[in-house]
Amino acid sequence: MGFVPKKFIEDATSQMHSQVGKKHAIIAVSGGVDSMTAAAIASKAIPKQLTCIFVDTGLMRKNEAHLVSAAASRAGIPLQVINASDKFFSSLKGITDPEEKRKIIGKLFIDVFEEAAKSSKAEFLIQGTIAPDWIESGSGLRDTIKSHHNVGGLPQKMGLFLCEPMHELYKDEVRKVAREIGLPAEFSERQPFPGPGLAVRIMGEITPQKAEIVREACAIVEEELEAAAHAKKMEMPWQYFAVLLPIKTVGVLGDARAYGYTIAVRAVESLDGMTAKACRIPPEVLEQISDRITRVLKEHVNRVVYDTTSKPPGTIEWE
Repeated sequence: MGFVPKKFIEDATSQMHSQVGKKHAIIAVSGGVDSMTAAAIASKAIPKQLTCIFVDTGLMRKNEAHLVSAAASRAGIPLQVINASDKFFSSLKGITDPEEKRKIIGKLFIDVFEEAAKSSKAEFLIQGTIAPDWIESGSGLRDTIKSHHNVGGLPQKMGLFLCEPMHELYKDEVRKVAREIGLPAEFSERQPFPGPGLAVRIMGEITPQKAEIVREACAIVEEELEAAAHAKKMEMPWQYFAVLLPIKTVGVLGDARAYGYTIAVRAVESLDGMTAKACRIPPEVLEQISDRITRVLKEHVNRVVYDTTSKPPGTIEWE
């Protein structure tokens, strides 16, 4: 028998209620389908014992804090917003290694949670961890492909018991659960967003300025590809975004020679995130993306390229 979302929700709700008991739990809500679905399950299982937190790291999508707060309110998920952007940028200053970035972000997430957990007297940490997260993070005989902040970043003695209702699910199954539990399409069908946020879309050192550049570039890529799919020019990609490369190339700004960053555009087709294939984007759509990025970000970006790599050998995100 195949996967039955309704049965999964019943079992997960019952298991969470039994596991948490009368204790209080805390969950991080990012706005992605994984965390929102986990929060929705928790809201059903332990509605009076739950604290939901959105951590604004300064590395989120454009207008994310406002959009997630409004959407969570519509979905009946109570949400507290914590602005920790200064802490994240300070901790990541001078760091260029991808794995070190992920570990730092994971630890800081837990630090923020623990501080919030103390005030709420939470004893459980609920997470939207799914199968690709822990498979790619490696353990036992598995190699580490890339660490996920909700797996590799967890300290052994974090002071909170862990509850992961979707630990064995893949992305397509999570979406089925989200639809079944009644989340609106902006949650159930939303493209994946990495736990470390835009940190893994900035190659090299992370700065507030670079975050603003890639945030705007990502928004442009999303808007243009969604518009193209709506106009039937192409299929909607599974995941699509922009990456800021750590090099500058020569370009022209007005009548002057200038050096600007390069933006890489990434769009893939996938079912569960374990494998992926680069999308075939019409040339005119890529041209429109390039034109908008270099026009809106003309002070910073003068070159746009498209990534045609499949997974494997590459990963979906660049770090």
